[in-house]
Amino acid sequence: MNYPEQQQSADSFFAARCYRHPDRETNLSCTRCDRPICPDCLREASVGFQCPECVRNQNRGRQATLPYGGKLVENAGLVTIVVGVLNIVTYIVTALTSPSGIHHNASSRLFIRLVLSPEFIARTGEYWRFIGSAFLHYGFLHLAVNMISLAVLGPAIERVFGHGRFVVLYLAAALGGSVAVYAFDPNPLVAVAGASAAIFGLFGALVVLYRKLGLDMRMLIPTILINVYITYRVPNVSWIGHVGGFVTGALVAIILVYAPRTNRMVFQISGITFMLAIMVGLTVWRGTDLGAFSL
Repeated sequence: MNYPEQQQSADSFFAARCYRHPDRETNLSCTRCDRPICPDCLREASVGFQCPECVRNQNRGRQATLPYGGKLVENAGLVTIVVGVLNIVTYIVTALTSPSGIHHNASSRLFIRLVLSPEFIARTGEYWRFIGSAFLHYGFLHLAVNMISLAVLGPAIERVFGHGRFVVLYLAAALGGSVAVYAFDPNPLVAVAGASAAIFGLFGALVVLYRKLGLDMRMLIPTILINVYITYRVPNVSWIGHVGGFVTGALVAIILVYAPRTNRMVFQISGITFMLAIMVGLTVWRGTDLGAFSL
């Protein structure tokens, strides 16, 4: 036998209806806004369940991030394309403006203005050549090999690190290769150019990523061998610069990959800044030896 009070209580219990589906009765509610929701509207939360609107409002303004920091982007190869275009355009300009013809672009005024020569840099203080020389190439073969390597390596690494960190990695590797030539090449009159140091920096970063993720590195061997071959076949391509780029790229990748989740950005910025300070110290040390500084 049902008493009127019990019937009224039961009716009030089952009267709640999902605010998104008014035709459905429910005894569930959102833990955030406390509105009734049916099972189809349940969204799992850290505590209990929430309705779709609360989940959407909570996620609004959040930006998906990559595993080692940085924003998740759809066009992951954008920076790689920009870097490649800059290299190609620079080569075309030097080839077309060379007084010795397109097959001898090293005599171009732009090439001479940007090529890396330790003695000349120490004498003139034109340190922009450290980066500028990374966009020059001795002939089409030199350019083609580097751009193929960039196309193979760049998008994958850029997808992992994001635009900003990829730019830092590439430029740091290029700078590290130039500083290595400036500081350690026994011939201060050498003239070095090419994106090879930056490319070898990408190799170094990829080795770190492969080790971190436990992947098979055998697929890297053919591309590395091609670049090593070019090192010994193309004139004025410095193996010292390649080693410097590789080491710098690997160290930057280690800083990015192994930075602790807490204060990740601070650790990454501090680590890369420390590397730049070492490069400055090597530049001053070698510059003193070449007469650029008097300490």
